[in-house]
Amino acid sequence: MCGIIGYTGTKEASEIMLDALELLEYRGYDSAGIALSDENGGPARIVKRAGRVKDLRLLCEEKNVSGHCGIGHTRWATHGGVSDENAHPHGYGKITIIHNGIIENYRQLIEKYELDGKLKSQTDSEVVAAVLSHFYQGDPYSAIRKTVLKLKGTFALAIMFEDIPGKIYAVRNVSPIVAANTEDGAILSYQQAQNYDYLLNQRLLLVFLPQKHLDQFLCMNLSNRQILAIFLLQVLSLYLLNHS
Repeated sequence: MCGIIGYTGTKEASEIMLDALELLEYRGYDSAGIALSDENGGPARIVKRAGRVKDLRLLCEEKNVSGHCGIGHTRWATHGGVSDENAHPHGYGKITIIHNGIIENYRQLIEKYELDGKLKSQTDSEVVAAVLSHFYQGDPYSAIRKTVLKLKGTFALAIMFEDIPGKIYAVRNVSPIVAANTEDGAILSYQQAQNYDYLLNQRLLLVFLPQKHLDQFLCMNLSNRQILAIFLLQVLSLYLLNHS
């Protein structure tokens, strides 16, 4: 199982994510990476590599990456071998994602959306980014709705859109996500233990499977920050981390 982390707030996101990724090392992984949202609406800055988190930290220092909103990932290879290209995050068009889970129909999606020869990696995760890019016309909720209805398998996705800086969207099916509001921002991970020390004495939004078919927005205000949720289907929940 891969590890995911996301943070948006007032602190340096790269340090938070790298520290959190180090806490994931006990689970085993073959590569790691982070992506920082461009505050001016430009392409996300992606830094990733095969190897250990300590090697990723050195690469981030070398590239002098910084920002206040980002996503991070540790990967255990399923689709595609161990390489820098197959490490997460993945970018396609205006989309940057990290993924925990397995997309069972990714080959069919490659064929349906004519992605053969257009992908940089061998992963099912980049296929999801490409399908999201296909549907994205400025409305992230619509693009995510349409995309997840095409996916077969398990997934927890954290998503950034190039033209919506400072925000992280997350959607899940079976694979868990926990989101929390803190004094300096909002943070998500695949489980509570990986939300670092920012969860101490904070209010948590635990992401459970909805029990009924719902199609509505739920907005919760947590200490002047918002975590927006859409319940799509019986096993789907969508979250937006928005620090403002």
